[in-house]
Amino acid sequence: MNEINPNSTNMNKIITYTLSWCPHCKELKDYLSEENIEYEDIDVENNEDAAEDIIEKTGQDGFPIILINEEVLIGFDKKKLNKILKDD
Repeated sequence: MNEINPNSTNMNKIITYTLSWCPHCKELKDYLSEENIEYEDIDVENNEDAAEDIIEKTGQDGFPIILINEEVLIGFDKKKLNKILKDD
């Protein structure tokens, strides 16, 4: 398995769209924090405009939604997330 290098010079812009009560959202944020991966979290419960925008953009209303350099991941899939974040 390829390891994520948090010190990589290849910086990914990661934005997560989450809900406070969502167990998968918590898993995602815990994982990113444990791996020392910087991300911006948008709590869609408290930001209705952001919720509407991301739902319109993705066609999805399930959370978490993750944007990595404009690539969209729906849900917390550690394998897919690692594949995008790993160094080549």
